Amino acid sequence: MKRAERLHALSEMLRRSGARGVSADRLAREFEVSVRTVKRDLDALERSGAPVWSRPGPGGGYGLAEYATLPPVTLSPAQAVALLAASSAASDAPYADLAAAGIRKILDVLDPRTRARAEELAHRIWVDAPPPASRAVSSALEQALAEQRVVRLNYTAADGTSTTRDVEPVLFASTNGRWYLVGWCRLRDAMRWFAVSRVERASVTAIACSGHTVEEVGEPPEHARPVHGRLA
Repeated sequence: MKRAERLHALSEMLRRSGARGVSADRLAREFEVSVRTVKRDLDALERSGAPVWSRPGPGGGYGLAEYATLPPVTLSPAQAVALLAASSAASDAPYADLAAAGIRKILDVLDPRTRARAEELAHRIWVDAPPPASRAVSSALEQALAEQRVVRLNYTAADGTSTTRDVEPVLFASTNGRWYLVGWCRLRDAMRWFAVSRVERASVTAIACSGHTVEEVGEPPEHARPVHGRLA
């Protein structure tokens, strides 16, 4: 797990612990790092502005101040389950783990009656989702797109040919049930679509992208729309 992901997961665990807090030892076991590393991460969270509190002594630990949590959210049980179903069915989507963490945060602040009804309804929905790409590959692709840095791919094409490509990521696209990274391939000097499931390894370089735009990709597949249109 990359440090940025661990910091996010750490803040979520602190928030979920509520007034009880959680010990550094337990955090270290959860994230499979040393207690020293956990304390450095807690310091980093505090420096970033997170309201981390600590309670020394036996039974002590760390947590987040109450005002850092979400206020009560008004959702119907069906709306809550819709979020769960969408997240479960799209487990291979970009940033899917962050979406799941956000949904858990929302569900945590539902009133008990609504949450109980949502949990009962959720048991009546089954999802057979495609397996996600490796977490290491997904994290690298997501980071490269968000930070607009060149990503180096070890890629196996449909005919079995394996190549190493330096790609400037432009967008993620889903079509025909498969996710693609679309970007400027420096090997081919052209825009290319890379099936995420065919990326064997990915590493983010220190090289900044040169500014290729979404418009250069061309028209989206039929019925495809940018997700920002769904937020309006």
